[in-house]
Amino acid sequence: MAPVTLRNVKKSYGNAHVIHGVDLDIAEGEFVVLVGPSGCGKSTLLRMIAGLEPITSGEIEIGDRVVNDLEPKDRDIAMVFQNYALYPHMTVEKNMGFSLEHRGASKAEIAERVNWAADILGLKALLQRRPGQLSGGQRQRVAMGRAIVRNPQVFLFDEPLSNLDAKLRVVMRGEIKGLHQRLKTTTVYVTHDQVEAMTMADKIVVMNAGKVEQTGAPLELFDRPANLFVAGFIGSPAMNFIPGRIEGGVVRDQAGNELAVPTGVAASEGQQAIFGVRPEHFDIVETGGLAAVVTLVESMGSDTQITAKVGEMEIIALFHERVRANPGDTVRLMPRVGETHLFDAGSGARLG
Repeated sequence: MAPVTLRNVKKSYGNAHVIHGVDLDIAEGEFVVLVGPSGCGKSTLLRMIAGLEPITSGEIEIGDRVVNDLEPKDRDIAMVFQNYALYPHMTVEKNMGFSLEHRGASKAEIAERVNWAADILGLKALLQRRPGQLSGGQRQRVAMGRAIVRNPQVFLFDEPLSNLDAKLRVVMRGEIKGLHQRLKTTTVYVTHDQVEAMTMADKIVVMNAGKVEQTGAPLELFDRPANLFVAGFIGSPAMNFIPGRIEGGVVRDQAGNELAVPTGVAASEGQQAIFGVRPEHFDIVETGGLAAVVTLVESMGSDTQITAKVGEMEIIALFHERVRANPGDTVRLMPRVGETHLFDAGSGARLG
């Protein structure tokens, strides 16, 4: 395993600039997830680390080597692709050992490494099957096995679970995280799914339009998002944003409701601001709070999600209990003290 460092890495296609000077330090053995909406540049960045895409400027270092001009095969990395990229005419055993065979490893070494990886991934009984005889989850394990037999310094995963159904995605992300905990190999993982990012990462890198918006531990990004983009992207359901103005030490929204300025936030009188509260950080109260007209109630067993209107603005509230409410009812939603956020309306930056 090895650290990975990106220094002012840029990528352009002619006059189209897609990566705008990314700086990133990935520690040895760390599991880092690049997350963001489609088209934000996360897969392009991963491909540049792999050497599959040349960088326009900047520097990429793996271990103690600058790898800008090295071929992918010389970077000591292994990549797992979205579509698995398995050879359909080869058995599982041959697929897993192909890269070692290509490098001239002995048959004994190949057999030892393939059996070791198959044992870790539960593939021993499938070694003589071909990819067409495997389920999606099994093919994903084979792709992972092909990567780990090489014992690389860095694993690169490009949206590896996007082709799987929801239940299997949950299982496989646990397996990938467990594999990392066992092997301790530095891992860079790309996804557009923020739930995957939150549950798997040691460190998350949130990207938007070719730039890094914020880097940090999952709970750090959840609890203290740096700006409106990160606040809206991390968390499911997404954070509620309520536009308002600072008046008399409170945030007054467009419907005239008064919302407490979060503790420790210094906001100027008359400043336009966005008040943020996550759906799970509302309580239903008898008086005060936001008078909200219920438009939709979604019961999920132990949880209840309520969609409601405050004036013309839609609010989502999530309660980890069963709530008796019906469309047309008015409920009063009180944001929890200490669980709210405030952002500058102009720049989108976090205040405080």
